[in-house]
Amino acid sequence: MQQDASNADLPLLSMRGIEKRFGALLANASVDLELRSGEVLGLLGENGAGKTTLMNVLFGMYSVDAGSIHIDGRPVSISRPADALTAGIGMVHQHFHLVPRHSVLENLMVGEPGRGGRLDAASARRRLEDIASRYGLELDPKALVGDLTVGEQQRLEIVKALFRGARILILDEPTSVLTPQQSESLFRAIRAMAADGVGIIFISHKLNEVLEITDRLTVMRRGRVVAQIDNEAGLTRQKLAELMCGHPILPPDKRRLETGRTLLRLSGVGVDGDHGHRPKLSEITLDVRAGEIVGVAGVSGNGQRELAEVIAGVVAPSSGTIEIDGNPVLATNPRSMQRLGVAHIPEDRMGAGLLTTLPLSDSVMLPLAHKAPFSRFGWFNRKAVRKFVLDQIKKFDIRTEGPEVRTGTLSGGNLQKALLARELALDPLVLVAAQPTRGLDVAAVEFVHNQFLKLREVGRGVLLISEDLEELFAISDRIVVMYEGHIVGNLDASATTPAEVGLLMAGAKAA
Repeated sequence: MQQDASNADLPLLSMRGIEKRFGALLANASVDLELRSGEVLGLLGENGAGKTTLMNVLFGMYSVDAGSIHIDGRPVSISRPADALTAGIGMVHQHFHLVPRHSVLENLMVGEPGRGGRLDAASARRRLEDIASRYGLELDPKALVGDLTVGEQQRLEIVKALFRGARILILDEPTSVLTPQQSESLFRAIRAMAADGVGIIFISHKLNEVLEITDRLTVMRRGRVVAQIDNEAGLTRQKLAELMCGHPILPPDKRRLETGRTLLRLSGVGVDGDHGHRPKLSEITLDVRAGEIVGVAGVSGNGQRELAEVIAGVVAPSSGTIEIDGNPVLATNPRSMQRLGVAHIPEDRMGAGLLTTLPLSDSVMLPLAHKAPFSRFGWFNRKAVRKFVLDQIKKFDIRTEGPEVRTGTLSGGNLQKALLARELALDPLVLVAAQPTRGLDVAAVEFVHNQFLKLREVGRGVLLISEDLEELFAISDRIVVMYEGHIVGNLDASATTPAEVGLLMAGAKAA
């Protein structure tokens, strides 16, 4: 995979003067990016900075409006993903593009020309074995993709890109669903690929990991490159965050508090699996006290979503009991749980959280529309609604042109702020937040964390479900760990380590 000696002094990839517009929005403004053979380049920026647009241009998802792309010094035209693959560019997205009902080998062979019009499984298996031995990316060729763990599915996506001859590999938030141990395994593979001449573009909001794995960094802000720097000793997370946001980012101020009464208690709660499969939740016993943030750790798919939905009333438990502030829950539905004091930030902010096709005012008002002063004697008070939503836009710094804009046009960070504004307007006793900062930049994460800490300060309880251990350790008082629908650990956040939590996430027994 090494480039020709005659081209050794040329960058593997050069993007020059890239411009991309969406109507009046200039998403990429004369962007330059360079990647050398065997280099790991970190690409950083806030949500909306233009990183994803730039990578979508490189991978052929978007056509470029101006600028040029060169590989090994030669100009290339990339107007669709097939062109990028032909040019040796692979991209591993946050959401995997795999066929669950097919085997590992069958997924690798999709789209391959074969020999004499027939698929060559033996040759494909040899290529898989070669990639596995070179980079430590072992996979069982016969395993069904639907039976693989999230980490193994990501490994398959990387192998698939290498299988197709990628010399340039784009990794978009590659550790967002991995345990610390899986992340270390990925980093070993990245280093092995780089040593073999593959150029890697690493996109992440986890600045500790960026500092650990990258050689050089390109930082974008508002569609432009604002810094291109070597990853050298002395470079800190704080410096990177300031480059990304244009202002300092302070760590969360989590002072020690005395906890109060129990606001949420689950006792032996279970949720049956579909079609006779193992339970989604089994014998869950958990409590959240006043003035406490309880973090829930676990690899995706181990019951965290069902835990949030049971507490929010979206899913009824098949066994066990739930109490809110000492009151037994008799009817489990979202409206009754709201009345008891539970607010819910769902994992799927677009699908289950906000009404993306309707105005922002409707999305923010949804759970409050039946209350005074917004509704009286069957009449809807639009003036009161508008004033309330404008107040929330200002309070939560929601970047929008006004309450009438369609909700779905907001960026990810602003959608999350709108959802947070809506749920906190309920003045809840307990906030259940599922993956609340997934995909958010450091400034938006700082804002969300500060809102949770304010709830803690005034004696409310927060159940924070996150796959980001750095987030859990930053603001949680306790961390419970879920594995295959069970709670397998309940730890004081100040007296444990990410490695210990990571082992429990992977199924190790608590000591």
